[in-house]
Amino acid sequence: MNDLRLVVMGAAGRMGRMLVQTIPDTLGVRLTGALVRPASPMLGMDSGKMVGAEANGVLISADLGAALADCDVLVDFSTPQASIALCERTAATGIAHVLGTTGFSEEDLAVVAACAQKTAIVRSGNMSLGVNLLAALVERAARTLGPAWDAEIIEMHHRMKVDAPSGTALLLGAAAARGRGVNLADHSARGRDGITGPRKTGDIGFASLRGGTVIGDHSVIFAGAGERIELSHRAEDRGVFARGALAAALWTRDKPPGLYSMADVLGLSGEP
Repeated sequence: MNDLRLVVMGAAGRMGRMLVQTIPDTLGVRLTGALVRPASPMLGMDSGKMVGAEANGVLISADLGAALADCDVLVDFSTPQASIALCERTAATGIAHVLGTTGFSEEDLAVVAACAQKTAIVRSGNMSLGVNLLAALVERAARTLGPAWDAEIIEMHHRMKVDAPSGTALLLGAAAARGRGVNLADHSARGRDGITGPRKTGDIGFASLRGGTVIGDHSVIFAGAGERIELSHRAEDRGVFARGALAAALWTRDKPPGLYSMADVLGLSGEP
């Protein structure tokens, strides 16, 4: 079977560089395109040399059309605005799309869902195996414990992260909401400050910390009367996200159109 032809969007960013670095060590995938914004100072550079490795012959480019002409899967860790435009292009061409961008609005997500009717899209706020297993555990715990146990999600990231709560925190919040059979948007508590009054039963709380170079720490706390359960994940290396994204890319081969998650990739969908 031929290697999957893979294009990385946002190749000069933190995750893009990690993907370019990880792809040569991943069986079954081949880098055919490395895309950046048109004003990037990296334009024209060999993508292998950009990450401190040997030259790979794939030059950093802003030519989306040329990249998609030699592509089976687009892996995208860019910005919501760029990702929405990319979803529309991959949907039009039938190219699978692994979407790791976070910070989408509800309107953006509706566009992604519409595009998924035409091609396979794997979207996740976090691509790591550990985090997605954590989400499955959170869903089960929320289903078992019910809303009488208060659910709080705490996340910390590096000082340069621009969106809060993190996509991972929202993924975990959505897992807790599914476990309780409710809509997260109707039970989400964020940004407590001042005289807030007592905690509302059934709320799923979020707290976001920013500082230093933290890659990603997430904890979900279920607090009951006289006892507490804490489920945590700490990312020590961005390679965990890259390896997960590449696993998702390989999983999309021959998949029909649809909006998928890492739970689908890992066979965790429908877990009791």
